[in-house]
Amino acid sequence: MRRLARIFSALVLIALLAAGAALIWLRPAPVVVLPQLGQIERIVVEKSARRMVLFAGGQAVRSYHVALGRAPLGDKQRQGDNRTPEGIFHIDRKNAASAFYLSLGLNYPRPQDRARARAAGFDPGGDIMIHGQPNSFPDGTVINSDWTAGCIAVSDAEMEQIFAATPVGTEVEVRP
Repeated sequence: MRRLARIFSALVLIALLAAGAALIWLRPAPVVVLPQLGQIERIVVEKSARRMVLFAGGQAVRSYHVALGRAPLGDKQRQGDNRTPEGIFHIDRKNAASAFYLSLGLNYPRPQDRARARAAGFDPGGDIMIHGQPNSFPDGTVINSDWTAGCIAVSDAEMEQIFAATPVGTEVEVRP
């Protein structure tokens, strides 16, 4: 009987610790109504600052906190390295039905990324996006740390505005 009580106590403790970790790792996003953006012409992501800035008419019009790949230091080298690529890219597709809340695809890998990976004997990876949170999460949930496989993530509310204002062809500069 004592053994059963210990097992039950251990399971309850594990459940409480898991719930506490989930509360720390996941947080509801504050409800913020942002004014509508005009058409965006350029996006700059500063990885070290975890910041993405949108430009219209040559002026910065909005800044967002971002989450990056789980290994954010350095340029993406190959599939599975969890790094966010650095350089100048363009939005080459929009997906309203992605596994994450809306997505804007970057044209990674570029020819130079493919050549570098080929020379090293690696697959360069692909499907790098700017997107919201996982669709499987409750509305308003935001992951507080770098969690993607190399993509750039924002809150769902922010992604709605970015998605609506950013046309295919928009330049995206990702800086270290």
